Amino acid sequence: MGESERVRWRCRRGMLELDLIFSRYFDAHFAAMSPERKEAFQSLLEYPDNDIWDWFNARTQCADAEVSPVVDDIIVFARTIQG
Repeated sequence: MGESERVRWRCRRGMLELDLIFSRYFDAHFAAMSPERKEAFQSLLEYPDNDIWDWFNARTQCADAEVSPVVDDIIVFARTIQG
């Protein structure tokens, strides 16, 4: 299994909403990401679903300087796919 397949598998979450957001974001952006951005995205996937969901819904802010820009990108992306 290659890197892309492993990361795609890790996008699967216990929370359906996150599963959908991550898988769509992955499909749209992962192949074109820089190695640093791919690393930051993979670091984001290490966090618990509840923390990520709070960040995506602006209940709290991500304090991880490496991950925060990815969170911001995904928030913008999620707004565009919702219409």
